[in-house]
Amino acid sequence: MAFGNLSRAALVVLGLATGLSGAHAGEPAKIISRQISDFHIGRNETRFGPLEFIGGLEMVSSNSLFGSLSSIRMRPDGKGFLGVLDTGHWLTGNIERDAKGRLSGLSGVEITPMRDRIGRTYEGKGHMDAEGLALDGDRILVSFEQDHRVDVYPNPGFLDSRSLSTIGILIPRDEMRANRAIEAVVVAPASSPLKGAPVIVAERSLDEDGNRLAAILGGPLKGQFTVEKDGSFDVTDGAFLPGGDLLLLERRFNMAEGIGMRIRRIKGADIKPGAIVNGELLVEGNFNYNIDNMEGFDAFQAADGTTHVILVSDDNHSILQRNLMLEFRLID
Repeated sequence: MAFGNLSRAALVVLGLATGLSGAHAGEPAKIISRQISDFHIGRNETRFGPLEFIGGLEMVSSNSLFGSLSSIRMRPDGKGFLGVLDTGHWLTGNIERDAKGRLSGLSGVEITPMRDRIGRTYEGKGHMDAEGLALDGDRILVSFEQDHRVDVYPNPGFLDSRSLSTIGILIPRDEMRANRAIEAVVVAPASSPLKGAPVIVAERSLDEDGNRLAAILGGPLKGQFTVEKDGSFDVTDGAFLPGGDLLLLERRFNMAEGIGMRIRRIKGADIKPGAIVNGELLVEGNFNYNIDNMEGFDAFQAADGTTHVILVSDDNHSILQRNLMLEFRLID
């Protein structure tokens, strides 16, 4: 459901008017959406390097659990999605499009509490601070900060299931910063040199040279590597392309430089134990762009065979921040 140029305050009022205030976890969450037509605010350009901006959404809900979106993964149909919130919840739903194929809203959204290995659920962050998400055949991998780990859930069945097991992350826990640890978990294509192995990248847990800690968690190239730290950006999510290259979403926020986001492309052949990888800058935005605290990211094949990327923001449940979803087409 799109509402032209409504302000964020108006969207909040409309959301409250739906009567879902105080909705419980696991119940439907109605999402009120405003379409975003420009990535660079006030300009009608659509091409940004190898990325073509298709459209976006600003979203609110009267369900108090909606927000704090850390990661998103598209289902194979290019419509259904699965996400995790850093408050320890699953977010499921579908993307809706208008007649021109642009994002127009979300439907069928539900928010469900995640369960740990014992089956317990938790309110707030801490033990269930979910940050990364990956679909891996009949299982779902979720990375957690603070209690640093990668847990395995069944796919399907994850909504009602406890965590089935935990994968060794290879990186010593004492090298992980409490709230700057495993931000991204991605699964490489089976046809790549990594042979379908899971890969993790830390947000701002660094080695002695200031590079981000990372690891390949299985397969023939199992081992640690690092991602070169560049400026004040931190890794927040990633996605592999079919050919094996890795796209990384990075975020910046500080008083001196303000808000920023960028996407880098790392060659798949460079990812191996002991390597220090960097990559080509695809796009970068700052406060002049329609961005916020960009945290979630995925790449998927659209119906026409082209590669699209989806980005979502984490509003931290703050009235000063926005829940955004942005979509680009990769022109390779």
